Amino acid sequence: MQLRQKAREIFEKLLGGAKKDQLFASDKEYFINHINFTFDESFIKANLDTQKYFLITLASTLAVGGKIEFKALLQGVIKNDISPIVIKEVIYQATPYVGFARVCDFLSLCNKVFKKLNIALVLTPQGTTTQENRKIKGREIQNAIFSEANITKMIETTPEDKAFINDFLSANCFGDYYTRMGLDLKTRELLTLVYLISLGGLENQVKAHIQGNLNMEQSRKDLLNIIA
Repeated sequence: MQLRQKAREIFEKLLGGAKKDQLFASDKEYFINHINFTFDESFIKANLDTQKYFLITLASTLAVGGKIEFKALLQGVIKNDISPIVIKEVIYQATPYVGFARVCDFLSLCNKVFKKLNIALVLTPQGTTTQENRKIKGREIQNAIFSEANITKMIETTPEDKAFINDFLSANCFGDYYTRMGLDLKTRELLTLVYLISLGGLENQVKAHIQGNLNMEQSRKDLLNIIA
């Protein structure tokens, strides 16, 4: 099988082309099949702009632990002028879902790429909350995404010995991450869905965040395009 022309063009535009990938030399047949499907079928069906494509792909690759592919994607992301702040925020936003240990690995990888390309490692702070208001601000974000009625019901029906989980969700997951600048709220909720789908086995959480995305005015078609 040959590398199809459309796949070649998109691959070169986004990631620099096949000759720069070691799999093109070692596993050419497999690699060509992958690139043809990814860029001449999946990419076209998804019909995403370049930034959204990269953010979703970075988020999914991080969630499944694909360090080699993540590093390759970073080159394309930077080549296509997506800001370092946006890149870092995609990584930070994953923390409540994939855990600090995995995020730490990908931050280290990202920092090595940044350093090699002379991109500053210390970026402009993007936080908007304080220790005193992070829980309140987080709750406001939850209300905005899932509705105040649903969040109130969740809190009121949670057993007392599990109440701390709701506090952690409001203060840390939503207060520390969703409130940050660098990515808008709609994008953060979309990335959360991507992390959860990519991790697998989290059907209840996926259903909740599908509804959250619909509430944030993503359409059914938008979400199917993301999955594509």
